[in-house]
This record gives sequence, C-alpha cells and structure tokens, in this order.
Amino acid sequence: MTHPILLLGLMIVAYLSVSQAENSFLQYWEDHIGLPHPPHWFVAKASPLSFHQTAMFMKLIEENQLASHLGSFCKHANIACSTNALVKKTMDDTTLPPMAQWNVLKLKYEGLPDETTLSVASQGGLPYFRESMVKEGSFIRIPDLRDPMAYKSFLPRPLASKIPFSVVRINELFKIFGVVDETNMNGYIRDTLEICEESPIRGEQCTCATSAEDLIDFVVEKLGHHVHMWSTENVEGSYENVTIEALKLIHGNLSESPILCHSQPFPFQVYYCHIFQKVKVYIVDIHARKKVNHTIMTCHYDTSTWNQNHVAFKLLGFGPGLIEVCHWITENGMVWTKTLG
Repeated sequence: MTHPILLLGLMIVAYLSVSQAENSFLQYWEDHIGLPHPPHWFVAKASPLSFHQTAMFMKLIEENQLASHLGSFCKHANIACSTNALVKKTMDDTTLPPMAQWNVLKLKYEGLPDETTLSVASQGGLPYFRESMVKEGSFIRIPDLRDPMAYKSFLPRPLASKIPFSVVRINELFKIFGVVDETNMNGYIRDTLEICEESPIRGEQCTCATSAEDLIDFVVEKLGHHVHMWSTENVEGSYENVTIEALKLIHGNLSESPILCHSQPFPFQVYYCHIFQKVKVYIVDIHARKKVNHTIMTCHYDTSTWNQNHVAFKLLGFGPGLIEVCHWITENGMVWTKTLG
C-alpha cells in the first residue's frame, strides 16, 4: 500500500510538472502569436514532462537506453507506445464503427493506392466533395472525423529533436517505441514518415512539426504574428447523414493562402502543415444525431497540380484543374488565417 504522504508528494510533483509544461507552452505562444490564449484542446497537447524529466529522457536516448525505460517514458510523456494503448484510447466511444482506413491515406496527393477501393476511400462518408454539395438545409454524409490517436501530447522540442524522424531510421524508431510488425502503430509510423518526406507538389509549401514550437514557428514564418486558428469543435456527425444548418465564409481571399495542419498518427503529437494556393475556408454548422457540431470546411480552387488519379477525381468524376475540391478538417486539425495587425 502506498504511504499517504508519498502519494501526496507524487501528486504534487505531477501537478507541478504539468503546470511547468503548460506555462512554458503558453509563454512561447504569447511571445509569438498575436492571440490572447490558445484553444483549451491545444493547450492540453503541451508536453507534461518537467525540465528535469526531459533532460533525463534525452540522456537515455543519447545512451541508447530509452527502450528499457519505455513504460515510464510513455506514461509520463502521455504518448502512445503500443498497439494496446492505441486501441484502448481510440475505441472508448463504442457507438462509432472502427477507425476508417482512409484517415491516414487522405493526405497523399499523388493518387489513390492500387489496393485501395473507392468503397474504402469513402468509408462512412465522402472524404472529398464539391462546394455546391454543402448548402443550408441540404443533407450530406460525414466521414470519420476522429483522430486515430487524439489523446497524445507533444514532446518538448529538445527531446523531439533526438527522435530519429526518418524512413531510413525507421527500425530505430520501432525499437525506441517497442513497435512490432503487422500492427496499427507500425503502419501509422511508416505512413506518417512517408507523408512527411514526400516532395511537395507544385505550388505547395509543407512541413511536419514534431513539437508545438516547430508548428508555431512555421505559422509565424508564413503568415506573421497576427493570425487566427480555426478547428472543428468535435467528432459529432461522424458516419451520419447530417443537415447543414448554417454556412459562413471565414476566409475567401484566394490570393492569400491559409495554413492547413493535420494531426498525424504517431507515438507523439506530429502535425503535417501545408499551404496551397487559392483556398477558401468555411464554418459549417451540421445538425448531427446528438447535437450541432461547428465544423471547418476547406475548398481548394486550384487542383491543376494534383495527380489525375487522386481519389477526389475518382469520386467526383472530373480531372485536375476542372473543379474545386472540398474536405472537412478532422479532430485536432486546424486552419490558420491572417488577421489585421
């Protein structure tokens, strides 16, 4: 039985650790972003590791000893290090079907993999659609809005920089995080690394942010300090035929590109952020079965550089440059737009 005083001490250390991490994150935000406070869900992704814990785990990585302390690392850093942890967290909501296979593949712009059928690509709902399909009072089937690993935290930038984030070093990653072959985590890590190392298509600027600081730095570099962050409120409406209650254009300047950031399935929080030319952004209120969800929809008006085998064209029946293509921003995703300074 744990002694009450020891238990109280552990609780105080844990609280101080989280407070320290959040304060560090909030200070970085305040120094770089011209908004009073980040959204609560984004603050919750700050690493819970204290400076002392960060230094300790960095030392273990340098000495190639982190794998033997994996349980402690994963628990204290709030990251996913096993398939079991992944399944437990993502399947808490038993009212929804299993995670859609399409969730990871949707970011690949080079075309639809040969083995992926259109029925899989549109599992639960259309991942891509026309702007004209979203009108007040109309119905549309929403795809899976869930993040496969919604709960995970960022790592502190000094620690994240020590993780071998590369396809050529993927076996080192598997060893660090205790990943075995033929598991969801194995596939998620490989897919994320391939997406992050893929060359951008013409007109696209992109990065993979492995820390909150990296993400903020990319936003400030491309858009400046005066920005607004938009995100879908929750996952309500996933797999449902919903009614469009309201539609509001929040970014319509096609000459000024927003930044789209997608949460990637990986042991710790990673974002794939990219900039496309000629993108509109909408807030769409959808009436789901339980309640109204305030979702973010982006529409790409220049698809001329997309691969002709892209799933959007297969689903919608047109080719590159002939139509605009829209999609939803899913859980933990975000869109950044410029504001007046």
